[in-house]
Amino acid sequence: MGDRYDESAAAAVFDALGAEYEKAFADSEAHRASLTWLLRQLNPRSRVLDVGSGTGRPTAAVLAAAGHDVLGVDVSPVMVDLATRQVPDATFRCADIRETPLEEASFDAVCVYFALLQMSRAEQTAVVRRLAGAVKPGGSVVLATVPLDLEGVEGVFMGQAVRVTSFAAQQFADMVTGAGLGVVTRQALMFAPAHPEAVPEPHLFLHCRRDSA
Repeated sequence: MGDRYDESAAAAVFDALGAEYEKAFADSEAHRASLTWLLRQLNPRSRVLDVGSGTGRPTAAVLAAAGHDVLGVDVSPVMVDLATRQVPDATFRCADIRETPLEEASFDAVCVYFALLQMSRAEQTAVVRRLAGAVKPGGSVVLATVPLDLEGVEGVFMGQAVRVTSFAAQQFADMVTGAGLGVVTRQALMFAPAHPEAVPEPHLFLHCRRDSA
């Protein structure tokens, strides 16, 4: 398999979780605050790419309600179906972001909330670089991850077997700046998902801007 992670495994996990994932993370004040930051950066009718869009809530729902043109991409057919029904004012596509064509400077903003964790480090680095290029110069990119020094670790997430890879916080920030993004603000905190089989986990939110040059 090398540095390529199987997208079908990630799809299976989130197909199984479905709406349970939304419920577990609904109380994340940091996620809401992150969306508030993003909304403040956007001009009316901005085009926003939501990577790992899940059930469409809260990210796509909040952005669409504010009048923005939202495209959500997710590998889970179940999640895409849920999102399409829950957020009819946004567009959702079942696809692997690693293989999705992205035109240069075609979005005003991109957000990726915890969708990188099912990819290898090489894939995360390549995806973030491509997403940075897909944003217009001066545009915003929001990235959230679980900042742990893990590579290909087998574990259990809300009762589902998962394989997780991540970076420690500073490594992640370095990877992001290496992709041509400037970190404007960052927030690190512990969050306990509202699920009986979930455990508290560290969250890192980076609010970034693509270099104008």
